[in-house]
Amino acid sequence: MPPVPPRMVVAALRGGSGKTTLTLGLIQALADLGLAVAPFKKGPDYIDPFWLSEAAGSPCRNLDPFLMGPDQVRRSFAYFSRGFQAAVIEGNRGLFDGMDAAGSYSTAELAKILDAPVILALDCTMASRSVAAVALGCQKYDPALNLAGFILNPVGTARQEGVVRRAVEDATGLPVLGAVPRLKLDMPQRHMGLVPPQEHERVADALHNAARSVAAHVDLERVRAIMALAPAWNEDAIPEGLMPSSPPTGPRPRIGVVRDAAFGFYYPENLEALTNFGADLVFCSALADPELPPVDALYLGGGFPETHAPALAANASFRASLATAAEGGLPIYAECGGLMYLGRRLIVEGRAWDMAGVLPVDFAMKRRPQGHGYTQCRVEKLNPFWPVGYEFKAHEFHYSEPHPLPGAELELVYRVIRGKGLLGDMGGLVLKKVLGTYHHVHVLGSPGWAPGLVEAAKV
Repeated sequence: MPPVPPRMVVAALRGGSGKTTLTLGLIQALADLGLAVAPFKKGPDYIDPFWLSEAAGSPCRNLDPFLMGPDQVRRSFAYFSRGFQAAVIEGNRGLFDGMDAAGSYSTAELAKILDAPVILALDCTMASRSVAAVALGCQKYDPALNLAGFILNPVGTARQEGVVRRAVEDATGLPVLGAVPRLKLDMPQRHMGLVPPQEHERVADALHNAARSVAAHVDLERVRAIMALAPAWNEDAIPEGLMPSSPPTGPRPRIGVVRDAAFGFYYPENLEALTNFGADLVFCSALADPELPPVDALYLGGGFPETHAPALAANASFRASLATAAEGGLPIYAECGGLMYLGRRLIVEGRAWDMAGVLPVDFAMKRRPQGHGYTQCRVEKLNPFWPVGYEFKAHEFHYSEPHPLPGAELELVYRVIRGKGLLGDMGGLVLKKVLGTYHHVHVLGSPGWAPGLVEAAKV
């Protein structure tokens, strides 16, 4: 493969700092200059990558040192950035925030794995010269990190910008590449972050407004110069788990994928791996389609069933066809929102909505997250997709709480080593050939996932 392209990591000092909006603006502004930009997102995330994909016009890929390990991160970046003229990686949380006091798996660690310069967004809210102390601290904290410049975000007045700019540049010797005022953009949020673009009526307007605001206040030529100074390197190995060692043979099973406004949490690599390992994907909608199409297996991802509960409940024919297929032995792999849809009822703000009724569980939405963060599981019992003894890393983020129906006997096949189980320290609910789980997997961190689902579809 060719050398990796010019690149940068956009970071901040905390989550919720406007970093995603800034990154969207930078990607859109670079694309408006005619550059083909490869977008990446650090960490497990679905919603921000939706928006980054829209801005770049190409799929955003997640890079996560915990889920994948550093070798897979480098392979993935090299593979998915080939043919692009630039790559922009959005960090997550604070620059040095990781799983422990050492900052393991942080955005800073990712930047070092990729030999990528970091442009750090500095929050100037109700502060001036103190911002320079923060900038200097970040510069000195990890000398191995290529901290290349700053963007002030947001600034309130021209006077504040001037004071902060001079103080930061004098203290660090690094450039302030721009100063962005507080932006008022039409990008609403809900409990898991930004509203996905497929539910936003004016996606193009929102992105172009962000681009115009960023381009007006950031020196894009200096940004491009920093990106161009990133050391070139080659990586010829294809990410493990993305494709088999030899082309698949024999009939190609049909794997259904429920993808609509209610269920949209799919890593593109997961879908590509299913195709590469020999499946044909059939997309359908639990909101709009009258019934499940003819398929040999079903992948039911996460999403927002709670915000679409009335519409999901109203589509009784699709729910009934799914229940009939599950009863007949259709292999179904369901994650988080998909798990909730397979339950009997979904309870939102005290009102119960009928779901597919495949699993003997009700799910009740809570105001606070019931599971959040990285997870690690070991498969301890027979199931349709994973071999017994297989260990995998995943992540969870859900507000729902399971309530098994009285007298229901649940077969749970995962031992949850890290994270929260569905019940106690057990997860992975199996009934016939259905497996429902709160744990989201990324195929580049769980190479056995795609072949397991494809093989289940062939049986």
